[in-house]
Amino acid sequence: MKNYGLIGKTLKHSFSKKFFTEKFSTENIDAQYELYELDTIEKFPQLISSVTLSGLNVTIPYKEQVIAYLDEVDPIAKAIGAVNTIQFKRKGNELKLCGYNTDVIGFKDSILPHLKPVHKKALILGTGGASKAIYYALNNLGIETLYVSRTPKEGQITYNDLDKAILSDYLLIVNCSPIGMYPNIDQAPDIPYKYLTNNHFLYDLVYNPENTKFCQMAREMNAFSMNGLEMLHGQALASWEIWNK
Repeated sequence: MKNYGLIGKTLKHSFSKKFFTEKFSTENIDAQYELYELDTIEKFPQLISSVTLSGLNVTIPYKEQVIAYLDEVDPIAKAIGAVNTIQFKRKGNELKLCGYNTDVIGFKDSILPHLKPVHKKALILGTGGASKAIYYALNNLGIETLYVSRTPKEGQITYNDLDKAILSDYLLIVNCSPIGMYPNIDQAPDIPYKYLTNNHFLYDLVYNPENTKFCQMAREMNAFSMNGLEMLHGQALASWEIWNK
């Protein structure tokens, strides 16, 4: 039986185990998928020496930190600066860990059918590992992007800077922060929702709960919204392809 899994700090919110367990059962694949909570990335070497793994997914907050432990990093993941998929290559007693980023594929495939010509500019809420993949994907699609962060940095704006003028210019807003993720389901990114219109498209990478506060507030202003469940499925299937190539 092959072992796959997900590493992160808090994984109670994750649907990955359910997704892959159902896939393995439906397709009669002799494998299992486990959740490996690490309170620090320094525990990563201990994990891979204690479990014979064939592949891992990586989530908050280790998508950037895990790179230091890898032998190879795919050019796209290197350009992004974040890894969410690790392939375990074994040859005899030699083990090579190779990092990839399938968030780009999952995001692009899920958002493309819903984009309209007015969505020329996007605000990216949050600056963590997931946001880097979204930045890469949006630029690849020719969409101008601007980071929104809690703390001011060069080339970024803060939530306090958001006003009617900015929101009328940036009609696509992608939440890459964990705000609103279970169990904090009553929370939403601090943006001025009153300026949203029916031309706005709000995309929440959070998928648990499925109906996030961010998406709810978008719909109240007649804006289009979707969560990150479709992206999760897309990136998971892309991970599976990488593990088995």
